[in-house]
Amino acid sequence: MSEPTVLITGTSSGIGLEVALGCARAGWRTVATMRDVSRAARLRAAVTAADLADLVDVRQLDVVDPASVAAAVAGVVDRYGRLDAVVNNAGAGHLGTLEQEGVDAVRAVMEVNFFGVLHVSRAALPHLRASGGRLVTVSSVGGVVGQPFNEAYCAAKFAVEGFMESLTPVAATVGVAVTVVEPGAVASEFVTNVGLDRDAAVAAAGAYGPGLRAYLRRTADAFAAAQSPADAAATVVAAVTGPTPPPRMQTSTTARQFVGVKLADPDGTAVTALTGAWID
Repeated sequence: MSEPTVLITGTSSGIGLEVALGCARAGWRTVATMRDVSRAARLRAAVTAADLADLVDVRQLDVVDPASVAAAVAGVVDRYGRLDAVVNNAGAGHLGTLEQEGVDAVRAVMEVNFFGVLHVSRAALPHLRASGGRLVTVSSVGGVVGQPFNEAYCAAKFAVEGFMESLTPVAATVGVAVTVVEPGAVASEFVTNVGLDRDAAVAAAGAYGPGLRAYLRRTADAFAAAQSPADAAATVVAAVTGPTPPPRMQTSTTARQFVGVKLADPDGTAVTALTGAWID
C-alpha cells in the first residue's frame, strides 16, 4: 500500500465526516472510525457520491474503551502496514454548572474529551514514530477560553491543550508533529447531541436560571452564523496533508480573534469581562 494512511475518530457526522472526505480527496488512505458503525450511512453515501470508496475504510472504535482503541490501531497497521497520521476528533458537548451537577457527570465529560484522546494517541504513537507522522487533535476555542456553563467541557479541552502543548517538543524529538485545531461555532450536530431541553434546563437552574437563559440566547445567535463543518474541516485536513503544521491552528478568523483575547490577557480581566457579558 503506497498511500499514506490516516486514522480519524468520530466520523459519523460534522467535522469528522468532512475530514475523512478531505483526506481521501487528498489521496490518503482514510480509516474513518466511529463508536457505532450503524451511524455510518451518511459517511458511506458521501464517500460513494465523491467516488472515494477505494480510499475510505469505515471501522469501529470507541475512544473510551482502551481495548477497542488498541484493536483498531493494530488492525489498521496490520492491514495497511503503516500509520502516518491520527486525527482525534471524537468528542461530546456538555452544559452544566458546578453546584447543580455531580462529579460523576464531570468525569464522564473528561473520559470522552480528554482520556479518549489519550487512549488513541498513546496507541498510535509507536506507529507515528515509525512513519515520522502527525498527531492532530480537534480541540476548541473552549480549550483556551473558559465559557459560562461549560465548566466540565472547557476543563476537558483545557486538559487536551495542556497535554498536547507539553507533548509537542517531546514528540518532535522522535519525529512526530503534534497539532491542536481550535474551531469556534460550527453548524453541526455537536450542539444538538448535547440533548438539552432549554426551557426545562432554565426552569431547573434556580438561581442560575437568568444567567443560563442569557447564555443560551447568546449561543443561539453565535450558531446562527456558525462556520460550516466543511470549512472547519479544511484546516484539519491541511494539518494532516499539507506542510508541517504549527502546534496550534484555528479554523476561522473569528476563532483566531477569540483565542487571541486570552493569549493577550495575562491577568484574565479581558476574558472574564467578555464572557461575563454573555450572561449579564
